[in-house]
Amino acid sequence: MLLGTLLGLFLFAGAGQASAHAALRGADPADGSVVETAPRSITLTFTESVGLLDDSFRVLDPDNRRVDTDTARHADGRADTARVTLPGKLGTGTFTVAWRVVSADGHPIAGAFTFSVGEPSATRAPLPTGSVEDPATAALYKIGRYLAYGAAALLIGAALFVAVCRPTDARSLRRPLVAGWSVFTGSTVLLLLLRAPYETGAGPSRALDPSALAGTLSGRPGLALVARLALLAVAAVLLVRQRGRERVARPTLVTGAVLAVGLALTWAAAEHASAGIQVPAAMTSSVLHLLAMAAWLGGLAALLTLLHHGALQATVAARFSRLAAASVAVLAVTGVYQSWRGLGSPDALTDTPYGRLLLAKLAAVALLLAAGTRSRRWTDRLARAEAHGTTAERTTADGTTTEGTTAVTEAVTETETEAQRQTEAKAQAQAKAQAATEKVTVAAATVVKTPAPVRQRIPQPVGGPPLPDEPPAADPPLTPAEDAHRRALRRSVLAEVVVSVVVLGLTTVLTGTLPARAEAEAATAEQATGLPVASVTTVPFDTGVPGTPGARGTVQITLDPGRVGANSVQAVVYGPDGGLASVPELRLSFTLPSQDIGPLDAKLTDRGGYWAATSLNLPIPGDWEMRMTVRTSEIDQVSETETVRITR
Repeated sequence: MLLGTLLGLFLFAGAGQASAHAALRGADPADGSVVETAPRSITLTFTESVGLLDDSFRVLDPDNRRVDTDTARHADGRADTARVTLPGKLGTGTFTVAWRVVSADGHPIAGAFTFSVGEPSATRAPLPTGSVEDPATAALYKIGRYLAYGAAALLIGAALFVAVCRPTDARSLRRPLVAGWSVFTGSTVLLLLLRAPYETGAGPSRALDPSALAGTLSGRPGLALVARLALLAVAAVLLVRQRGRERVARPTLVTGAVLAVGLALTWAAAEHASAGIQVPAAMTSSVLHLLAMAAWLGGLAALLTLLHHGALQATVAARFSRLAAASVAVLAVTGVYQSWRGLGSPDALTDTPYGRLLLAKLAAVALLLAAGTRSRRWTDRLARAEAHGTTAERTTADGTTTEGTTAVTEAVTETETEAQRQTEAKAQAQAKAQAATEKVTVAAATVVKTPAPVRQRIPQPVGGPPLPDEPPAADPPLTPAEDAHRRALRRSVLAEVVVSVVVLGLTTVLTGTLPARAEAEAATAEQATGLPVASVTTVPFDTGVPGTPGARGTVQITLDPGRVGANSVQAVVYGPDGGLASVPELRLSFTLPSQDIGPLDAKLTDRGGYWAATSLNLPIPGDWEMRMTVRTSEIDQVSETETVRITR
């Protein structure tokens, strides 16, 4: 019943997601508009606050030459706007505006649109159609994020395991702590260096550009990474001071707790939780979610380490079992809230990439909970076996035997009570023996005039090393049952660790995925402003020029607005040299095979330098096949087919 309830809660459990990723709400001049006089500036309005870059605007004239502009700034001090001033003599024709900003959650977004001064020109600069991110930079940045998440879980979780579960011998956990700190620090440095090329869409080589790093340090994501490095430096001091100490002092515990919360805040303050609705509640939820994840998954790694070194006690495993249960409860509550912010509606679970990734994480969490339940059973069995020998009787020094109980806590309590009684009995026996020794000494002194020396036992300090004549007792050998329980628990915990790696991977992917609510908000903003207003496709074709076999030209086809309903079409033909080319005829038709619609003829006409149509109706959204036929001479023609996505 408990497992089913937790799975139901995890159905809406995210990884710090929220309504984020800014969307363009409006542009002045509007996309596709024709103005009589040149505007003095270009202003963009977004659905949330955005960060500006040195190259946030690129304005291209009809001849594809860049227009000189000043530095981008916020309009009227509003953080959700971006404005750039244009030169006084802009000229006439169709201008292309390419823009790029950084959302409040740290993810770069980009787009492009056109406007015309006087009247549209026969030629225009092509709209950018490439990816927002450089593939190599994006891949390295994602790897850095994954390593940072995993190292944070290992460092925070292992430290919390030592503080809460209190293993008697924690020396074997020093290596995971140092490894977690090292990877955490290294991945943070990598993210800091890659931040500038990630925001600008440049290659990884720009990571070492000093000017780019200076720009990174002026933004919120960069400052959060610097703060993370500072906190990790303090954590390193704590690790060094704790070396060789068996117990953790209270000031160290308090400082460690503050550091853990601060490290979690470096994520919440610069990613999804910092944007969208209910930011304070979202950031609090994100911090708790990350700390609970670290306590659970990092604690598993610590538990597996103790098992590997044979230093795990049943009481320690029982304490971690309670810690893991509390962590799962926190993850469930915070996950429900965060998923409500990220999804927006239950349909988004199956209709959006974000929702489908969330379902994949649900499956992984289900496996993790199942493995955790199995580990808890083996923990209980191991505790009972160590306390009273459930599966095999263990004979004591006086020949008596003890029977196992059915609860771990009862077994541990009875064991401690029995040990206390034995200690008291031993003390009483020593007192009687001491008294008897003194009587014998007095009697001997009466008969023999020379007193015999009496050896006095030096009291042993609490917690100190044993006296030379009392060597420490060796740990009793494990019974076959205890050994079997330990091996089974080790296998179960190892399975949990493997599944937790998958969960961390899905978490990393989710943090870089546009949440469903933000996707819906962006679509609403686009519909309200007419964005995107154009679908641009470049189709190559064989020109068939005699003497130049394989010479290829291109046709740039623009569908405006590229959505269901009426669309205008413009097609510009370019020759092999990249210049404008004239062809005798250009035909364009559209077919939707999935609905058996078409072909629909666009009925292009020659407008003197380009071909156009004003009344192409595409009634249904989907992937349409666009067939282009170019007649290159009086007797030669070539046909090419491309797929065009038409949205609502």
